[in-house]
Amino acid sequence: AESAPADLVIEEEKTSISDIQWIDIPAILVFWVLAVVVFLQFFTRYVLNDSLAWTEEVARYLLILVCFLGSISAVRRGGHIALEFFIRMVPAAYGKAMAVVAELITFALYGALTIIGFTLINKTRQKMVTLPVPKAWIYAICVAALAAMTVYSAILLWRKVRQKPEDLIADFDKHLTTD
Repeated sequence: AESAPADLVIEEEKTSISDIQWIDIPAILVFWVLAVVVFLQFFTRYVLNDSLAWTEEVARYLLILVCFLGSISAVRRGGHIALEFFIRMVPAAYGKAMAVVAELITFALYGALTIIGFTLINKTRQKMVTLPVPKAWIYAICVAALAAMTVYSAILLWRKVRQKPEDLIADFDKHLTTD
């Protein structure tokens, strides 16, 4: 490590679960249910040579739920992927304006998807193919996640509007990673 260039030196970071809040728990629980279902699918298919028909469909919907519920945590932390290059290259006032506009677009997207999702829930009458569970229930959880993302995006938007331009850019720089 002493002879490696500075860009190649990777320092260990301690993992902390101190940032987990109650809103993150559903994603964690659904993730573990997904892990059990996928293991059950593997076990019955390759060990017992007689797979359970419902595991593939349930795993598919659980993966969708993990994505939507996990996105709540990402929005809450402000951790979604963003192009911050230009925000850092322009003067701080312009960078703040760009960050606010980007968050406003994100907020509008989540809000629009929430409204569209309600329409989808009301029009869906189908059930899963292998289980007697209405697909509308799955969609309802996704829409609830979108609504939560909308709320957290509104909070982030409000914070960005109230923050000084220099502090906003400093926050971007604080989270800068080179990997």
